Amino acid sequence: MKYRKLGANGPDVSALGLGCMGMSGVYGPETSDDTDEAGSIKLIHRALDLGITFLDTADMYGGGRNERLVGRALTGARRDEVILASKFGFHPGDGGGQTIRNDAAYVREAVDASLARLGVAHIDLYYMHRRNPDVPVEESVGAMAELVQAGKVKHLGLSEVSASTLRAAHAVHPIAALQSEYSLFTRGIEAEIIPTARELGVAIVPFSPVGRGLLTGAITTLEGLSPNDFRRENPRFQGDNLEANLKLVAELRAIAEESGHSAVQLALAWLLAQGPDVVPIPGTKRINYLEENTAAAEVELTAGLINRIEAVVPAGAAIGERYAASGRAHLER
Repeated sequence: MKYRKLGANGPDVSALGLGCMGMSGVYGPETSDDTDEAGSIKLIHRALDLGITFLDTADMYGGGRNERLVGRALTGARRDEVILASKFGFHPGDGGGQTIRNDAAYVREAVDASLARLGVAHIDLYYMHRRNPDVPVEESVGAMAELVQAGKVKHLGLSEVSASTLRAAHAVHPIAALQSEYSLFTRGIEAEIIPTARELGVAIVPFSPVGRGLLTGAITTLEGLSPNDFRRENPRFQGDNLEANLKLVAELRAIAEESGHSAVQLALAWLLAQGPDVVPIPGTKRINYLEENTAAAEVELTAGLINRIEAVVPAGAAIGERYAASGRAHLER
């Protein structure tokens, strides 16, 4: 495994992290053989054995179950092997919906709850998961900075914010990482957000780096997804959009076969080639996929191969919004 620095003054982490969200029911049931707790803990341990040192969770994943799962996987000496990231911001609203809370009181409440679920003394990287525009970012980050001073958090991060919000937050306290969706299918942050992050010395942590599974080639129909898989509501997975996107995937797979790698390895290697400050966090529930993903850290793409990849999947090529309307409501950028 190769390693990268998480921000100008942050810790060293593996070039690829592990997103743990999918282990807690987001893409389907938690009760199948490949997603039970013992299997997920075994997968996390295998990731550590492969050299992955960067684990990502959040208080909202599985209603807190994901944090408890990750915490159990890190009991004992294994806690010291990782940079552990979690997030706050989503709050259960009246009537079963969700609201976004970034106020200082909630920042303090949320971190204590996450520490208890994780069973750890501190969180290495604590993200504001989404921003409530009614709360000044200076208030939110100021409260987060107090957590650093108290020793509850080591480094701060933001997720899915604009360049201006990132700049304002960084002026209050150094931001180590910006987590946003970024892949061959989602490149909107390249225009303004990545240049701002680089100016400030903020690492880029792409989530959904293989297009929520589309770029793997394993998804071919909407009907093949579990009934409670949230991607069923995602416009990119529906109707003509899915058909058009799968044609792009087929072209990527053809290049992958020629190069001796899989499509997912090319997609991850392409992200890693965007700069040494890019640390993707692919998620999976299967050990064989974990091993396939991890091998992408060793793939060195030539300039010619990068050009071929971008020719078949150029910026903006994916059809359809990346979230349904309800999810887009919480995106700042």
